Amino acid sequence: MQGSRSHTRRYSFRHIATTQAPTRPMSELNITPLIDVLLVLLVMLMLSIPIATHKVEIDLPKAGSPNGEPPTINRLRLNANGQTIWNGKPLGGIELKTQLVAMARDPNRPQLHFETDARARYEEFDHLIATVKRSGVREIGFIGNHAFERWDQN
Repeated sequence: MQGSRSHTRRYSFRHIATTQAPTRPMSELNITPLIDVLLVLLVMLMLSIPIATHKVEIDLPKAGSPNGEPPTINRLRLNANGQTIWNGKPLGGIELKTQLVAMARDPNRPQLHFETDARARYEEFDHLIATVKRSGVREIGFIGNHAFERWDQN
Protein backbone atom coordinates (compact mmCIF):
# COMPACT_ATOMS: atom_id res chain seq x y z
CA MET A 1 0.00 0.00 0.00
CA GLN A 2 2.78 2.29 0.69
CA GLY A 3 4.20 1.76 -2.74
CA SER A 4 1.00 2.82 -4.34
CA ARG A 5 0.84 5.92 -2.22
CA SER A 6 4.29 6.99 -3.13
CA HIS A 7 3.47 6.23 -6.74
CA THR A 8 0.42 8.46 -6.44
CA ARG A 9 2.43 11.23 -4.91
CA ARG A 10 5.02 10.96 -7.57
CA TYR A 11 2.36 11.05 -10.27
CA SER A 12 0.68 14.11 -8.82
CA PHE A 13 4.06 15.81 -8.47
CA ARG A 14 4.81 15.13 -12.11
CA HIS A 15 1.39 16.39 -13.07
CA ILE A 16 1.91 19.65 -11.21
CA ALA A 17 5.39 20.05 -12.63
CA THR A 18 4.20 19.69 -16.23
CA THR A 19 1.32 22.17 -15.95
CA GLN A 20 3.21 25.09 -14.43
CA ALA A 21 3.64 28.21 -16.55
CA PRO A 22 7.00 28.81 -18.19
CA THR A 23 9.24 31.23 -16.36
CA ARG A 24 10.13 33.36 -19.40
CA PRO A 25 7.66 35.91 -20.79
CA MET A 26 5.77 35.33 -24.04
CA SER A 27 7.53 37.09 -26.89
CA GLU A 28 4.65 36.84 -29.40
CA LEU A 29 1.38 38.76 -29.36
CA ASN A 30 -1.80 37.07 -30.54
CA ILE A 31 -3.40 39.58 -32.93
CA THR A 32 -6.19 37.32 -34.21
CA PRO A 33 -8.82 38.84 -31.86
CA LEU A 34 -7.74 42.33 -32.90
CA ILE A 35 -8.21 41.47 -36.58
CA ASP A 36 -11.62 39.96 -35.83
CA VAL A 37 -12.76 43.13 -34.05
CA LEU A 38 -11.49 45.33 -36.89
CA LEU A 39 -13.33 43.24 -39.48
CA VAL A 40 -16.57 43.47 -37.50
CA LEU A 41 -16.16 47.26 -37.24
CA LEU A 42 -15.49 47.48 -40.97
CA VAL A 43 -18.65 45.52 -41.79
CA MET A 44 -20.70 47.69 -39.41
CA LEU A 45 -19.32 50.84 -41.03
CA MET A 46 -20.11 49.56 -44.52
CA LEU A 47 -23.67 48.72 -43.52
CA SER A 48 -24.27 52.08 -41.85
CA ILE A 49 -23.23 54.21 -44.84
CA PRO A 50 -26.32 54.96 -46.94
CA ILE A 51 -26.19 54.09 -50.60
CA ALA A 52 -26.67 57.06 -52.91
CA THR A 53 -29.96 56.29 -54.61
CA HIS A 54 -30.55 59.64 -56.26
CA LYS A 55 -28.55 62.19 -58.14
CA VAL A 56 -28.66 65.95 -58.15
CA GLU A 57 -28.17 67.61 -61.48
CA ILE A 58 -26.37 70.94 -61.32
CA ASP A 59 -25.77 73.33 -64.17
CA LEU A 60 -22.08 74.11 -63.84
CA PRO A 61 -20.92 77.53 -65.02
CA LYS A 62 -19.19 77.80 -68.36
CA ALA A 63 -15.56 78.89 -68.64
CA GLY A 64 -16.60 82.37 -69.75
CA SER A 65 -19.34 84.30 -71.44
CA PRO A 66 -19.88 83.54 -75.16
CA ASN A 67 -18.38 86.81 -76.41
CA GLY A 68 -15.37 86.86 -74.02
CA GLU A 69 -16.46 89.99 -72.13
CA PRO A 70 -17.00 89.95 -68.38
CA PRO A 71 -20.64 89.29 -67.50
CA THR A 72 -22.99 92.08 -66.53
CA ILE A 73 -23.67 92.27 -62.81
CA ASN A 74 -27.14 93.18 -61.59
CA ARG A 75 -27.54 94.03 -57.92
CA LEU A 76 -30.66 93.09 -56.00
CA ARG A 77 -31.01 94.35 -52.43
CA LEU A 78 -33.64 93.77 -49.76
CA ASN A 79 -33.48 96.49 -47.12
CA ALA A 80 -34.69 96.42 -43.51
CA ASN A 81 -38.09 97.89 -44.48
CA GLY A 82 -38.75 95.07 -46.98
CA GLN A 83 -38.18 97.31 -49.99
CA THR A 84 -36.65 95.67 -53.08
CA ILE A 85 -33.91 97.67 -54.81
CA TRP A 86 -32.71 96.70 -58.31
CA ASN A 87 -29.40 98.31 -59.38
CA GLY A 88 -30.01 101.25 -57.03
CA LYS A 89 -33.68 101.84 -57.98
CA PRO A 90 -36.66 100.70 -55.89
CA LEU A 91 -38.90 98.29 -57.81
CA GLY A 92 -42.29 96.72 -57.22
CA GLY A 93 -43.12 93.04 -57.66
CA ILE A 94 -44.18 93.12 -61.35
CA GLU A 95 -41.29 95.37 -62.41
CA LEU A 96 -38.84 93.09 -60.61
CA LYS A 97 -40.24 89.98 -62.30
CA THR A 98 -39.90 91.68 -65.69
CA GLN A 99 -36.24 92.57 -64.99
CA LEU A 100 -35.45 89.07 -63.74
CA VAL A 101 -37.04 87.32 -66.73
CA ALA A 102 -35.16 89.63 -69.13
CA MET A 103 -31.95 88.86 -67.26
CA ALA A 104 -32.57 85.10 -67.44
CA ARG A 105 -33.08 85.27 -71.22
CA ASP A 106 -29.93 87.32 -71.86
CA PRO A 107 -27.45 85.17 -73.87
CA ASN A 108 -24.47 86.84 -72.13
CA ARG A 109 -25.54 85.18 -68.84
CA PRO A 110 -25.44 88.18 -66.51
CA GLN A 111 -24.89 87.58 -62.81
CA LEU A 112 -27.22 88.55 -60.00
CA HIS A 113 -25.62 89.75 -56.76
CA PHE A 114 -28.15 89.51 -53.96
CA GLU A 115 -27.72 91.38 -50.69
CA THR A 116 -30.04 91.37 -47.71
CA ASP A 117 -30.07 93.72 -44.76
CA ALA A 118 -29.54 91.84 -41.51
CA ARG A 119 -32.76 93.31 -40.09
CA ALA A 120 -34.95 92.24 -43.03
CA ARG A 121 -37.74 89.77 -42.29
CA TYR A 122 -37.12 86.19 -43.33
CA GLU A 123 -40.55 85.89 -45.00
CA GLU A 124 -39.68 88.76 -47.36
CA PHE A 125 -36.29 87.22 -48.12
CA ASP A 126 -37.90 83.85 -48.82
CA HIS A 127 -40.51 85.41 -51.11
CA LEU A 128 -37.81 87.30 -53.02
CA ILE A 129 -35.66 84.18 -53.47
CA ALA A 130 -38.71 82.27 -54.74
CA THR A 131 -39.37 85.07 -57.25
CA VAL A 132 -35.76 84.88 -58.48
CA LYS A 133 -35.97 81.10 -58.83
CA ARG A 134 -39.27 81.18 -60.73
CA SER A 135 -37.86 83.76 -63.15
CA GLY A 136 -35.19 81.29 -64.32
CA VAL A 137 -32.08 83.15 -63.16
CA ARG A 138 -29.15 80.72 -62.91
CA GLU A 139 -26.17 82.93 -62.00
CA ILE A 140 -26.69 84.22 -58.46
CA GLY A 141 -24.30 85.19 -55.70
CA PHE A 142 -24.94 86.30 -52.14
CA ILE A 143 -22.95 89.28 -50.93
CA GLY A 144 -22.81 90.96 -47.55
CA ASN A 145 -22.84 87.69 -45.60
CA HIS A 146 -20.45 89.20 -43.06
CA ALA A 147 -23.46 90.96 -41.51
CA PHE A 148 -24.73 87.57 -40.31
CA GLU A 149 -21.54 86.35 -38.67
CA ARG A 150 -22.59 87.53 -35.21
CA TRP A 151 -26.30 87.33 -34.46
CA ASP A 152 -26.04 89.20 -31.18
CA GLN A 153 -24.86 92.38 -32.96
CA ASN A 154 -27.83 92.61 -35.35
